[in-house]
Amino acid sequence: MSAPTMLRGPTRDHLEWPFFDIEHREFARNVDQFAKSALSEIDHADVDNACRKLVRALGDAGLLRAAVGTGAPGDMPIDSRLVCLARETLAWHDGLADFAFAMQGLGTGAIGLSGDDALRATVLPKVRSGKWLAAFALSEKDAGSDVAAMACAARLDGEHYVLDGEKTWISNGGIADVYTVFARTGEAPGTRGISAFVVFADDPGFSVTERIEVIAPHPLATIRFENCRIPASRRLGAPGEGFKIAMRTLDIFRASVAAAAVGFARRALDESIAHAKARPMFGGALADLQLTQAALGDMATGIDAAALLTYRAAWRRDVQKLPTTREAAMAKMTATETAQSVIDRAVQLFGGRGVRSGEITEKLYREIRALRIYEGATEVQKLIVARELLKAN
Repeated sequence: MSAPTMLRGPTRDHLEWPFFDIEHREFARNVDQFAKSALSEIDHADVDNACRKLVRALGDAGLLRAAVGTGAPGDMPIDSRLVCLARETLAWHDGLADFAFAMQGLGTGAIGLSGDDALRATVLPKVRSGKWLAAFALSEKDAGSDVAAMACAARLDGEHYVLDGEKTWISNGGIADVYTVFARTGEAPGTRGISAFVVFADDPGFSVTERIEVIAPHPLATIRFENCRIPASRRLGAPGEGFKIAMRTLDIFRASVAAAAVGFARRALDESIAHAKARPMFGGALADLQLTQAALGDMATGIDAAALLTYRAAWRRDVQKLPTTREAAMAKMTATETAQSVIDRAVQLFGGRGVRSGEITEKLYREIRALRIYEGATEVQKLIVARELLKAN
């Protein structure tokens, strides 16, 4: 097998696209420099501890400002392009770093959107600085894509709500300090009877019942609420608005899932190009073969198409101030499916080395699979696109 190649960093040609301003280009370079200097010092053998250190390092570097708003009057809203650039760049370098960054934003997005002044002041600065870890608790055993099937419930008891039920597949579950939790409050059937709440890890009645191991290791758990009593002031928005709040939060961050997929795919392509040039084959190099060149051409074209959809969605939200439900769904669906294909081609080009444990292609192969499922599986994204088309025509 040929020796591993050393890459200097992700390509930046796309930063010259008209979607970006000077601020975005400089931010992407800063994230790249952070990744090169800080990630080598993080031991990934202990995933929980690695996540804590990554979040603190991101906070110390000021990078979490892009994902976690302050909620203060006059504060600029979250810029989707900055979030996408951060996730693409971090994903190119390290999947766990991308995860750590993304969850700080997703876990607090609803608080920034709908929390009162006191709640925002309590939670957001600590998450933004990296001192607290955040989580987003929506999914249940029988309520993943079908949110209306949610069983976890909250009942009003005087000045408090009492939560009972379970949530599962919760990223940062078991290590988060603060959880945004969605529970059925019964104002109406289906999704119209769900409300949103903030739960702290030390609230009585909150527990972690299972830690879940997955193929690309990151903190994941099942959490339980048993007579978990929290102040009514920790409800986000009005009763019954939880589903709307969840969807508004996901609309902000769904395009960033596509950006992470683009980052994984770009890394696979960059590794494939370097490997193809260096790998001896039939008296020349692997790169000399037309089949190799065809594969690289397909990979590069697919990545650019996915990136264009991704940054169109982010630009539409940031600049045009328009809804991006359809555009973000298109981006998420296309980018994750394309990245899966690109990474699979990379593994094939690497041959036996591609499936060796610890190789970058093997890591990427494990990292990309979950992105086709979380924050709305590919099949759900297709339905979202179709429904938006039917509503508009």
